Amino acid sequence: MKADYKNWMPKGMINGFACAAIICWVVFYVINNFGLITVQTIRSVVSVVLLVLWVMLLFMTVWMILMHRAFSYKGKRQMSKQIIEGVAEYVNIPDGGKGLDVGCGSGALTIACAKRNPNASFMGIDRWGKEYASFNRNLCENNAQAEGVSNVSFRQGDATKLPFDDETFDVVTSNYVYHNIPSKDRQAILLETLRTLKKGGTFAIHDIMSNSKYGDMQLFAKQLNDMGYEKVQLIDTTNGKFMSKWEATWMGLSGSTLLVGRK
Repeated sequence: MKADYKNWMPKGMINGFACAAIICWVVFYVINNFGLITVQTIRSVVSVVLLVLWVMLLFMTVWMILMHRAFSYKGKRQMSKQIIEGVAEYVNIPDGGKGLDVGCGSGALTIACAKRNPNASFMGIDRWGKEYASFNRNLCENNAQAEGVSNVSFRQGDATKLPFDDETFDVVTSNYVYHNIPSKDRQAILLETLRTLKKGGTFAIHDIMSNSKYGDMQLFAKQLNDMGYEKVQLIDTTNGKFMSKWEATWMGLSGSTLLVGRK
């Protein structure tokens, strides 16, 4: 039995765009070869709209295929694996301690952290929405079993309102989660995660922390320092750490940043 961490670019999404592109082309062909629209002006307008839509869908399909290949654990690039292992390197839980991974998906980061800290326990939490239908609790548990990791657990929950008391965990982590949550204040979501961290605990949160998605993160880091957090750093992961600038640009991952520190 091998672990299956799926792919951050689901095949179902790729297939959906590919099917939509095919449908657009078929409708375009039928309209222009079978006289379904007799008025030339209307037929021309509809044809142009369909053609533009087809080009856009085709472009998106190709882009997603390239993303799928780059993220695949079985491919040459294996960017997902590199990022997961890179974030996990920042996680050090004291013996008997507890860690939390917010938005665990297929359990990859949760399991990687648990493997590095065998004398501690790690919990993964996720809402497992329909956008990623292949990601679920059973998948996480099966992956943990396949990796021979027993110091993990998984449960369903909401990152914007975590079902844990203040100062519950020694470590909190997350990877590419919060930018997917519709919110006008993602810094507030970060604070909700940090709320569960014990005094002296550490955090490693990786996401697309661009100004458009998060606001001024340099100011946020200063605010954390003012609140008593220590060693707060914003680490650019698009400068060769996890990916190149070019990869970040064409993948839409520009602004990827690792927020680390201690409470």
